[in-house]
Amino acid sequence: MPSDQTTITREGKPTRSRMIADDLRKLILDGRLDPGSRLNLDALRSEYSVSLSSLREAITRLVADGLVETRDQHGFRVAPISLDDLAEITQLRMELEPLALRTAITNGGLDWETDVMARLYRLNRTERKPDDRDSVREWEDAHNAFHLALIDRCDMPRLLKFCRQMMNMNDRYRHLFLQIQAEQRDLAAEHEAIALAATSRDADKAARLLEEHIQKTGAALRQRLQHALPEKAR
Repeated sequence: MPSDQTTITREGKPTRSRMIADDLRKLILDGRLDPGSRLNLDALRSEYSVSLSSLREAITRLVADGLVETRDQHGFRVAPISLDDLAEITQLRMELEPLALRTAITNGGLDWETDVMARLYRLNRTERKPDDRDSVREWEDAHNAFHLALIDRCDMPRLLKFCRQMMNMNDRYRHLFLQIQAEQRDLAAEHEAIALAATSRDADKAARLLEEHIQKTGAALRQRLQHALPEKAR
């Protein structure tokens, strides 16, 4: 393992704490660290062979992302999931991503159009099998890359950062949804319609289709999760 003293180099290599944060983030988003579970700092420090300060720095990154919560005198735990939380994430995505898309359509040029269509092609060519974690992760990466390509040229870093955070938080719910029942909608058709409207510069239609797409996903997740979550988590 790299030394605990790893720092960002002039070439931009990540710090050790960032590498640990990225690894823990993946475990949380993949559902391999259960929502609400306590993070054992001693066990993690031993597993990653790092100092407590480096580990805390890594976890602080996840707290900022909303994936880990801290409680006075009770350490850290993976952020819990609930129907209310899902509803808030869905509503924020429905409000903010169409806003970003409208601005991206105004700002984006031919390179933006090309990137959107290339990401759509990759997504449509990526197979997702609910019982295959690797294929699910590959599809999730392609899916998020497509959604981010749509809004990339909004040229508002704070908005983009928040949209990425909401997408990541939504990923956890989709992973649980896939474990319960495979997606039945024609997602490829929905994605294609959004991309074509966006690259045709029809901002009203593209924003409406994106909002409807996010709403449908939220509704489908809610329908399944309300039967899967314990009563106290609803």
